[in-house]
Amino acid sequence: MPTLRNVHERIVQAPAETVGALVDRLSAPDDPLFPTPVWPAMVLDRPLGVGADGGHGRIRYRVTAYEPGRSVRFDTTEDGLGTGYHRFDVEPLGPHRCRISHVLEVSMSAGKFAFCKLAIEPVHDTMVEEILDNAERAALGALPRPPARRPRRALLVNRLLWVRATGSPVPASARLLHGAFERADFTDAWRMPLAPGMPRDPRAWRHVLPFTERGAGDHELMLGEDASHLDFRASILVDGDSVTLATAVRLHNTRGRLYFAVVRRLHPYMARRALRRAHRRVAFAARPSGERNARPTPPPLR
Repeated sequence: MPTLRNVHERIVQAPAETVGALVDRLSAPDDPLFPTPVWPAMVLDRPLGVGADGGHGRIRYRVTAYEPGRSVRFDTTEDGLGTGYHRFDVEPLGPHRCRISHVLEVSMSAGKFAFCKLAIEPVHDTMVEEILDNAERAALGALPRPPARRPRRALLVNRLLWVRATGSPVPASARLLHGAFERADFTDAWRMPLAPGMPRDPRAWRHVLPFTERGAGDHELMLGEDASHLDFRASILVDGDSVTLATAVRLHNTRGRLYFAVVRRLHPYMARRALRRAHRRVAFAARPSGERNARPTPPPLR
């Protein structure tokens, strides 16, 4: 059975205690290492510790060893790609210097091994290098090197696996949209989850559709256009842990009804596509987690 072994490491010009404290925050709401929202967040069913179960994206694992500030090991679960582990280790190299490393070792079938080499490993390599970038950002306050490059194959996999919009009722909290027309002839809504680091300000989602702004609230932005045959409104609602694109249409005459009878068949596809593209664009524009979640380093004891 083939074994995939993959090793990444980085020398960081910071004390091991500083970098180890970052590793201790893996999967926390303010995780400074995992490169969200471009890549899936690590989610565990409890705080980091032996027995915690979870994963990131479709990769599942369980914490089997944990030495706070020094190392953590995750073993793959039965529904994973194979049998093995991945781990983070922090090794002191002096009072103000350390090595952070990530090791992946998984045994799997020949078919899964080929799939991993083709599609998974480029994504894995990119994610781990961005994790190491975030370790330096958070520990040093800035990245002392160019950021990790995202190869085309990794970006292609990212695009293909990006979360998709799902249909939902128009939220009651979309007050601007509900108040747009006394009577709407058509409404629908599409929702996507907000990953850690994605903005909660609806204006950050302004370019999801190229229409005129018609109103704004704390959590909602409304766009729309009026024409002789129909009026159209679109609500961008950032509510809780999701962003929703909801639409309402008011038809004026026979021409509008004939026109919308055709457009209505295309509208769900176009709305889902517009929201998904905006979702990914907003994610790629977000600040790295190593900047967002860095904590001030306490001054040295005298």
